[in-house]
Amino acid sequence: MEPYTDLLVIGAGPYAYAAAAHARSRGIATTVLGRPMAFWREHMPAGMFLRSGPDWHLDADDEHTFEAYFEDRGLRAEDHDPVPIEVFLDHTEWFRRAKGIEVDERLVTSLVKADDAFEATLDDGSRMRAERVLAAPGTAHFAHVPDWAEQVPAERRAHTVELVAFDQLAGARVAVVGGRQSAYEWAALLCDYGAGRVDVVHRHPTPQFAAVSWAFLDPYVDQTLAQRGWWRRLPGDKRAAISAEFFRVGRLTLEPWLVPRLLPEVVTSHPGSSVAAVTAGDDVVLTLSDGATIAVDHVLFASGYQADLAAVPYLTPLLDRVSVTDGFPDLSPGFETTLPGLHVLGFASTRDFGPFYGFTKGCPSAARIAVAEMLAS
Repeated sequence: MEPYTDLLVIGAGPYAYAAAAHARSRGIATTVLGRPMAFWREHMPAGMFLRSGPDWHLDADDEHTFEAYFEDRGLRAEDHDPVPIEVFLDHTEWFRRAKGIEVDERLVTSLVKADDAFEATLDDGSRMRAERVLAAPGTAHFAHVPDWAEQVPAERRAHTVELVAFDQLAGARVAVVGGRQSAYEWAALLCDYGAGRVDVVHRHPTPQFAAVSWAFLDPYVDQTLAQRGWWRRLPGDKRAAISAEFFRVGRLTLEPWLVPRLLPEVVTSHPGSSVAAVTAGDDVVLTLSDGATIAVDHVLFASGYQADLAAVPYLTPLLDRVSVTDGFPDLSPGFETTLPGLHVLGFASTRDFGPFYGFTKGCPSAARIAVAEMLAS
């Protein structure tokens, strides 16, 4: 007989951990499937730093917080500012153990629903049934590149989600296409590893490098908890204003600790420019919209992410039963899709819940909201 669980959590990242921990604390039998923190471990480079601090955490019950982790480990937060990714990963493992979350590292290859239950097929051919499913697909599924990317030979191009080791680019000439935090952080990492030249190409002006406070997000998350579905009911102009504020702090302003690592003899910015043409030969030659040309060995796309639920392989069999708008699932105020019993958290929820739900800031409140909806139904 196939194993059965009340709640199957697909994914083992921050949103999955937060939801699984809170569901278990509310008496819901929960199974977690996935590779622990795979997106963070496999698609983020060593030497990377978080933009957030220890005030962002995973615990919907406000017990095993990031600050509690620092205290338990005997660490001082001020000695880890900015927070190294290695410290964050140790914190998530500490959280998993503290909450008693067991992760089954088999992967879901297909998910169907029949007879009022979900059935997941796993990569070893076995199956598992569940009353409800909470999907927290990793952001890597949604990596976006410009239309002209395929004009660059496959072995000479990568998205930032793919490039996490830099040794092979020592001495290389690299064009970074994009101009937000990941673009300039990967440029800094390229400098750290001895790249010969780095050209950063982006349409907007050169961002400001300055310390910012993310505290402006707090009332928006509090409002989401107080009024379920608050974000989608906002008038369009108010949503646009909040998104613009988020964009100004999170996208137009970059971390000041990057500046000393962006070596001026290596890094050249090309603000107000885009790639107009590509010629691939011994060199990859990029012709920019201002007429300049750049000959490089490698092109790195720091071009962000774009929601596309169809890019999550295990959800493919359900897509004809899940309403989607612009690649995002249409969600209830409790993160439930139009297929009853299927909830989606993380980046794919940001259209209906706001841009802050693509960051770990949203983990505790998303867990509380989704689990409350499950218990109420």
